[in-house]
Amino acid sequence: MADNGARRAAGDLLIAVLEQGRTLDDAMLGVARFAELTGSDRGFARAMVSAVLRHLGRLDAGLSPFLDRPLADAPASVRALLRLGAAQSWLLETPDHAVVGASVEAAKSWPAARRAAGFINAVLRKVVADRSAFDASPVEAIWPDWLWQDLSGRLGETAARACAEAQTAAPALHLTPRDGDAVALASRLGGQVIGAGSVELPLQAVDQLPGYETGDWWVQDAAAALPAQLLAVAPGEHVLDLCAAPGGKTLQLAARGARCVALDRSRPRLRRLRENLARTGLDNVTIVTADATTWTPETLFDHVLLDAPCSALGTLRRHPEGAWIKSAADVARFQDIQDRLLAAASRMVRPGGQVVFCVCSPRPQEGVDRVEASIARGSGLVRRKIRPEDVGAFSGQVTAQGDVLTLPGAGFAYDGFYMARLIRSAD
Repeated sequence: MADNGARRAAGDLLIAVLEQGRTLDDAMLGVARFAELTGSDRGFARAMVSAVLRHLGRLDAGLSPFLDRPLADAPASVRALLRLGAAQSWLLETPDHAVVGASVEAAKSWPAARRAAGFINAVLRKVVADRSAFDASPVEAIWPDWLWQDLSGRLGETAARACAEAQTAAPALHLTPRDGDAVALASRLGGQVIGAGSVELPLQAVDQLPGYETGDWWVQDAAAALPAQLLAVAPGEHVLDLCAAPGGKTLQLAARGARCVALDRSRPRLRRLRENLARTGLDNVTIVTADATTWTPETLFDHVLLDAPCSALGTLRRHPEGAWIKSAADVARFQDIQDRLLAAASRMVRPGGQVVFCVCSPRPQEGVDRVEASIARGSGLVRRKIRPEDVGAFSGQVTAQGDVLTLPGAGFAYDGFYMARLIRSAD
């Protein structure tokens, strides 16, 4: 049956992500069985895997009463098929006979799971009959315990729970217009204006949308578009985008007429920036491949935008696997590089110039704590408070310190970003 192949491919994807620690995007490029799928089968496999990753902890809690030993003790292939079956039944409203029958057929065709076909049949028959343990599991159970404790401990339980809730819904497509006219682009594409000048559309193939080939817009989360807007660069100003790839913020700065330097240490990621610059026709950008912590510019910049490497835990609504392929130790390691990059940014901006620091993480340890530490060390950077009117629909996300933290609550869905606007003192 056709969807038997989709289930096998979905199982391979889950193993690549949860057992091998690969991102879903990377797994979809590298898993051969998924690459062989076409049309609706490909979409079905991706939908199943996405549902599992968005709700993984709750799915495991729902399965637990039907198992006589921990799910972790089962072979990876069996874990994958049980999770996929539970997600189909409890989240995707797949008919019971398809959940059980097709999953068993997939097990029989999968050498690593064949001997467990009877076990999978017995468990999934209970799954389709009883979802009570899944329903009783709180939304924060979608995350591993360490992540809930980390976020709730610093953000508070209400805010952390709202972040978890935001992860459970599939994200929409956000676009940034090259000419800054979000109203016109929304009208042209049948979308709606959100944030501080972004356009939201249902998730779809972007290369089929009008304006893609001509570079009239690019894909960028509404929250991710804010940091470049906060710089408010003028045409001709000299601007550095540190850690620039894949380049959405560089495109914003270039579209405003700034003379941009886009710096990143990753040649493969910069390749995508070059492609986007060619598509949009923006030629006022110099690309530099270098380590930002050691690179020295010939002249100081009017503005520096630093989107620092981080845990990316603010993007779990788009990449929910991040909660499970990273550990508490993985997340903690970013603070040192963030400190070093902020110190580098302070050396590269002229006196009176601006630095906007941002991370796609809601963790204070990666955001406001890093800014406070930089100021306390005497970096020469001082806050220039962000005003509610500077950030459009995100006005309620301005913090008491005058920074922005885009937690859920602005009336539409977006990623979790922290950003601060700083000025280099004249001393």
